[in-house]
Amino acid sequence: MSISRTIGLKRFDEEARILELEYPDFTLINVYMPHGGRQKNNLGYKLGAYKYLFARLGTLKGQNIVLVGDFNIAHQDIDLARPHNNRDNIMFTPKEREQIDSLLALGFVDTFRQLHPDSGHYTWWPYAFGARDRNIGWRIDYAFLSGSLPGRLHKAFILPEVKFSDHCPIGLEAEL
Repeated sequence: MSISRTIGLKRFDEEARILELEYPDFTLINVYMPHGGRQKNNLGYKLGAYKYLFARLGTLKGQNIVLVGDFNIAHQDIDLARPHNNRDNIMFTPKEREQIDSLLALGFVDTFRQLHPDSGHYTWWPYAFGARDRNIGWRIDYAFLSGSLPGRLHKAFILPEVKFSDHCPIGLEAEL
């Protein structure tokens, strides 16, 4: 098994935002993508980090990859409780949403969305205003599969009842 903790972007690598584990039949990549900043002051850094991630994923094209983590982007309107109020807010700008489009274009499958096409499922809630209790959240944590793995997917789930932080755990079951 090989282990990597970098993608070649100095700041990203210094912040320890990626862990890549190569197993015989698949590669597991866990990421914590940058937020971008409420005022979008770090949006350039965030978009740059995605470019480096895509470059790394391009070197693994055709392989079985499990890509999981906090992507800090709600991809579609159904991925947040109030899309119209957040249309140009960080984590839901068109440029950010295009990053998930690009990931899907690389052959990755959003496991949760594949099995659960309905709205109301979130992985992150602001601490303010009882947002979690009122389920006013965002789905910004994902598990993607590529290669032959999407055809082996059995379950994809979100565990909103687990309340250790403003995020909740996600998971999947697939035959490897």
